[in-house]
Amino acid sequence: MANQLWIKKPIEKLLLESSGEGNQLKRSLSSASLVALGIGAIIGAGLFSLTGIAAAEHSGPAVTISFILAAVGCGFAGLCYAEFASMIPIAGSAYTYSYATMGEFVAWIIGWDLVLEYALGAATVSVSWSRYLLEFLSKFGIHLPAQLVCSPFEVVKLSDGTIIDNGIVNLPAILVVCLLSLLLMRGTQGSAFLNNFLVVIKVAVVLIFISLGWSHINPENFVPYIPENTGKYENFGWSGIATGAAVVFFAFIGFDAVSTAAQEAKNPQKGMPIGILGSLIVCTILYVLFAHVMTGLVKYTEFANDAKPAATAFAKTGYDGLQTALIIAILAGYTSVMLVMLLGQSRVFYSMSKDGLLPKFFSQVHPKFSTPYKTNIFFMLFVSLFSGLVPVSDLGHMVSIGTLFAFCLVCVGVWMLRVKRPELHRSFRTPLVPFVPIMGIVVCVYLMYSLPVESWYRLGIWLAIGLAVYFTYGKKHSKIGHE
Repeated sequence: MANQLWIKKPIEKLLLESSGEGNQLKRSLSSASLVALGIGAIIGAGLFSLTGIAAAEHSGPAVTISFILAAVGCGFAGLCYAEFASMIPIAGSAYTYSYATMGEFVAWIIGWDLVLEYALGAATVSVSWSRYLLEFLSKFGIHLPAQLVCSPFEVVKLSDGTIIDNGIVNLPAILVVCLLSLLLMRGTQGSAFLNNFLVVIKVAVVLIFISLGWSHINPENFVPYIPENTGKYENFGWSGIATGAAVVFFAFIGFDAVSTAAQEAKNPQKGMPIGILGSLIVCTILYVLFAHVMTGLVKYTEFANDAKPAATAFAKTGYDGLQTALIIAILAGYTSVMLVMLLGQSRVFYSMSKDGLLPKFFSQVHPKFSTPYKTNIFFMLFVSLFSGLVPVSDLGHMVSIGTLFAFCLVCVGVWMLRVKRPELHRSFRTPLVPFVPIMGIVVCVYLMYSLPVESWYRLGIWLAIGLAVYFTYGKKHSKIGHE
């Protein structure tokens, strides 16, 4: 049975599962919907919160360069994702690709690891969503009971000076996760419509921020554009720009979630590359312009310890009445991010269940809506637990390290499959192989190295739990293993 660890799922079998007869999921997503899906997952917490932190502590006004460096790293991984997603148009993302190229054991590890990216990513954003909701309500003099708006392990400070502590549970975060999970149970077409609507709102506000703020830029705020290094590797200078790239990488998490909806795309061979690369390009352009305007409106040093840098910068424009609209847009942006993350995680577990590595419970499809509704229910409860009780600071780094690990394995998989199965039809081919996959691995490993050591400990504990589940259940019930 030792060889079972490395047994691969035949590409031909995967293609059969994604065909008309083998596909139980409804194909309802166009190329435009897939691009919107990617934008919906990307623009959110990273842009509206981490940009200021990266500028104040690491990059200065050159945070724009940090965004470009992070985008280059994501671009290498995105090119590899696009080849896999068009060649193997099936739900499961990096899990499925690893199963076809590196074997069942590696596939299990990456599938389990994706929980850190998608499920805990949704939990992270839901906590931040709750804080912005409190900020919005406070503008109208509405203050919810402290015990129901934050976990027992955190203190929330609003801009009006209100301090919220002694919490029991973060109820708003739980409620938004539950509502979005129920929406996903009804099908991707309805949730895609809501996502498209939310994407239009938040992209419009980002464009308004850029257009209105551009005329109020103070060129003196860009001097020096690259602050001199303080003597510490991560504080300014070119090394600070590199560290800033590791920080703002979180802002790009989500474009790979497009690949989890491959079985629900109308034309996956064409739509997957467009959705993945299109959303990444659009968001990179918006990020660089947004960061340029933000650091032009306010001196980068003023963003230190500022959890709402976008609101701080926008206040300099004099359009005070639009600040509330900005918060509404951020809430909309966070909502679409959670929607895509919850969708992605349910599709990964759906695929793992179809392979026998998880109980059949996770792959049972609703008779009317054709969605893995039981998986949606499970993650509604799982994510709600973290949303209600765990501080956002303890979730963010786990999401980043899980995502980077997944990116590395996808880059390795594309390279391996080019060598071992060059004859397979590829609707989209990653250019310059093996250069692009190697660069993707190098950049992702560097960013993982830049994360706190606690992130590595948590990743190790999480993977240890996953290995226990695999050897007690997954390996014994693997369909490929029995075949």
